[in-house]
Amino acid sequence: MSGLVGEFECKLDAKGRFLFPSGLRKQLDPSAMEVFMVNKGFENCLTLYPMNEWEKVSAKLSKLNLFKPKNRMFYRLFHQGAKQLSLDNAGRILIPVALMERIGLKKEIMLTAYNDRIEIWDRQEYFSFMDDNMADFSDLADEVMGEIDTEDD
Repeated sequence: MSGLVGEFECKLDAKGRFLFPSGLRKQLDPSAMEVFMVNKGFENCLTLYPMNEWEKVSAKLSKLNLFKPKNRMFYRLFHQGAKQLSLDNAGRILIPVALMERIGLKKEIMLTAYNDRIEIWDRQEYFSFMDDNMADFSDLADEVMGEIDTEDD
């Protein structure tokens, strides 16, 4: 599998649940078993990892030397508020209230899937963030992709 991809607009119900999009569900590796780990993302979003991908991230994190203060701090911050979630019988995910409040999720949300994760954004926050960064997209592309060899080996 080449990784998760796509943007999906969803609505939260009164309990903080959203219907997991079928187009995204079809992309999940069966080994994830429709179980996820969610934590605070690097920007003002949540990050939802299919369980099989979370296990890969956890394996990398387990190699950190926790005697180093920066490693301990990263480990704590990364796991802050992390919680295991599953799809219910109706195909919905319930976002914990504490995480919803931490990033200010309202009724309309955006799911953005890339590589091994799905970000959960407040819809308005997402479009504002993307608009604010679009002007720098060309320079960012040059900096990030400019040195990558595009020829097939």
